[in-house]
Amino acid sequence: MRDLASLRAPQVSEAVSDEAILIQPVGAIEQHGPHLPFNTDYVIAEESARSLIALHGEQLDLWLLPTIAYSKSDEHSWSEGTIWMSSTTMLAMLDDLGRCLARLPAARLVFLNAHGGNSSLLNVACRDLRRRHGLSTFLLHPFVPPDQGGELAAGEGGLGIHGGHLETSLMLHLRPDLVDMNAATANLPEQLITNRFVRFGGVAGFGWLSDDFGPDGHIGDPTSATAEHGRVAFDNAIAMLAAALAEVRRFEVRRR
Repeated sequence: MRDLASLRAPQVSEAVSDEAILIQPVGAIEQHGPHLPFNTDYVIAEESARSLIALHGEQLDLWLLPTIAYSKSDEHSWSEGTIWMSSTTMLAMLDDLGRCLARLPAARLVFLNAHGGNSSLLNVACRDLRRRHGLSTFLLHPFVPPDQGGELAAGEGGLGIHGGHLETSLMLHLRPDLVDMNAATANLPEQLITNRFVRFGGVAGFGWLSDDFGPDGHIGDPTSATAEHGRVAFDNAIAMLAAALAEVRRFEVRRR
């Protein structure tokens, strides 16, 4: 396994080349409704990164960094068990990370993000780390969040953004032991379904907390989720990420 944290100090300069791509999975520990575990986003980020490196690590010179568990999850802060960072804390942590990684021969850093609430901050961090530490930085999602232009499951009306069909299917594939389908219920906020502009992914964004749309905290319809759908979606995501990383490997910017 091409795992940076498993190397011994003398191995780093020999193993990690200046063409290497550092993969930083980013998850979250946050409520996902009554049917999914708090570590849903962590599992998806970690398993996506490990699968990528197992299948394409040698070809693309990928190196795995330890998955970030705690991130920007304050939309779920109402739920005990959610562990989250403020935006200032997370940006400071990511800057410290970039400062450390800039000492490695590798100059390419990819954030592999599985929590939509992180996307804006990670885009800011990509620019900051490029400017401050000279790294070539990239943001990829195994699954682009539906409220950020990603695919929507049929029947969810554009509302399957958290604990819905896709995430539940993925967890049934990756960690079925952590899923309770007996507790899965549909939660599709009726006040958003007919909106043209003020909706998830609409041109009029809005601040929201996950319990704005019901006490269970999920938003979507997980009731038809299946492990087979999760397997197909996961395999397609890995293929897409590998193709994207091939372009990352060819991408050149002026070294600083």
